[in-house]
This record gives sequence, structure tokens and C-alpha cells, in this order.
Amino acid sequence: MVKRDVVITNNIGLHARPATFFIQKANSFHSSIWIEKEDRKVNAKSLLGVLSMGIAKGMTVTLIADGQDENRALDGLVELIETGFAE
Repeated sequence: MVKRDVVITNNIGLHARPATFFIQKANSFHSSIWIEKEDRKVNAKSLLGVLSMGIAKGMTVTLIADGQDENRALDGLVELIETGFAE
């Protein structure tokens, strides 16, 4: 299991369109992936779960991956977030 903190930098946070990109990317990996903010943790492959977190610009979240491609999963998701979801 690996964890990594990342700051959400795009203008609208993880809402609708960026959340969809995030979930699509998460689903491209075999590992189980979660996103954690404060005391809440949800499945990062669930659109409803991610949207329910209310993640806005400037917030820090923790990405957690567990499985055969856990490091590649976190690298890919962090890169997606750091590039602002190509917005």
C-alpha cells in the first residue's frame, strides 16, 4: 500500500468534468484506489464517492493505492491532478 498527498490546483476542484477524468484514470489501474480528505475516505473509482467529498481548489487530499500497479496508479493520478486535468 502506498500513499501520497497532493494539492488540487485546477480552478473548479474535483467536480463534474475533472472528477470524471480522475475516475477514468483510476479505473485504468488494477489496484484498489481511495481518496482521503480529513476523516473521510472514498473509493476513487466511484464518481458519486469522489463528488461527495466536495474537493475544491487548494485542498490537500491523500491518494492511497493498494495492488500490483499501485505506484504507477499514484504516479498517473498525481500527474493528472498536477497538470490541472488539462483544463
